[in-house]
Amino acid sequence: MSPSRVAASRPAQQGSDLIVPAGGQRTQTKSGPVILADEIKNPAMEKLELVRKWSLNTYKCTRQIISEKLGRGSRTVDLELEAQIDILRDNKKKYENILRLAQTLSTQLFQMVHTQRQLGDAFADLSLKSLELHEEFGYNADTQKLLAKNGETLLGAINFFIASVNTLVNKTIEDTLMTVKQYESARIEYDAYRTDLEELNLGPRDANTLPKIEQSQHLFQAHKEKYDKMRNDVSIKLKFLEENKVKVLHNQLVLFHNAIAAYFAGNQKQLEQTLKQFHIKLKTPGVDAPSWLEEQ
Repeated sequence: MSPSRVAASRPAQQGSDLIVPAGGQRTQTKSGPVILADEIKNPAMEKLELVRKWSLNTYKCTRQIISEKLGRGSRTVDLELEAQIDILRDNKKKYENILRLAQTLSTQLFQMVHTQRQLGDAFADLSLKSLELHEEFGYNADTQKLLAKNGETLLGAINFFIASVNTLVNKTIEDTLMTVKQYESARIEYDAYRTDLEELNLGPRDANTLPKIEQSQHLFQAHKEKYDKMRNDVSIKLKFLEENKVKVLHNQLVLFHNAIAAYFAGNQKQLEQTLKQFHIKLKTPGVDAPSWLEEQ
């Protein structure tokens, strides 16, 4: 579009006129009206142009998606990358199931520990009031209190396991899947503009079509670069995610196994040592919430 020219509302001095170009500098001319050489931009027209581009892009992508679902359009496929993405999504569902089961176990164990503590207090009270059964109530009270204490320790380990797996599933893996969604959107755009270019190349080449082909080639190249970048980003994230996942799950599975084994073996010393190994600190007993841990 050529710069808009606007005549001044009042005449300039005779023999001397002003030209105001982009940048605001003034130069003297021999004659003529005052001219604004800067292009006047209309905000409404700019917004309309953005909406037009967005609508055109949405139309092309929607057409590409429908064409793929109907089996009429071609689709760019990276077999190795998409296999890794499918495995990640499947693993996420399995990890979410483990997380739900571990949370259920934590809730049930908390209720059992709470009941054992109350039972221990009841036995201790009866031990003081029943002289003929003082010893029997006494050692039952001690047993329930010891079980409650060990249960609290196990609960700390389980909740630490839950917190770590939850971070892996709902933050680390979810962040990677968000990048995957962006990659899939870039792939659809790339295929949509690739299809457009292929259709134009199959048609006639004349003065009317050559500018369209050139513009289509430019748009195709831009979306190809975006697609290649997103594919590379996903590959890198998947690689780092796999390394991080193995490290996190290795530590958490060792913790879970050792804590459960020590608890049911009645090995209080080993149970406490397991928590020290993973730097887990228990909260003060007696709180109402089921969470007994504080991560380091």
